[in-house]
Amino acid sequence: MADRGQIKGGLLDGPLAFDNAVSLVAAKTKGISSAVAGRADILVVPDLESGNMLAKQLEYLGNALSAGIVLGARVPIVLTSRADTAETRIASCVIAALIAHATRERQTS
Repeated sequence: MADRGQIKGGLLDGPLAFDNAVSLVAAKTKGISSAVAGRADILVVPDLESGNMLAKQLEYLGNALSAGIVLGARVPIVLTSRADTAETRIASCVIAALIAHATRERQTS
């Protein structure tokens, strides 16, 4: 998508191993030269299972607040886990509403 010019206003690089994407020390130790390495704001995964595994690791090991959203359909889909907290469920709904609003705004302009 970056090569086709569909992603603008950001830096895209990869694939990068998780440690190289989030740790500048790890990336430097391994000699990885990239403007993104160690500074990634967004991590993209290849499939739902990989995304679920990454999300659970961030939640349980990093105490991250998550939001479960599936994109690509006509509208954003809220996808939460049975084990998710009320806070995660609310965050998912808020993100879905923001995405839906932005999509509507783009379509009407």
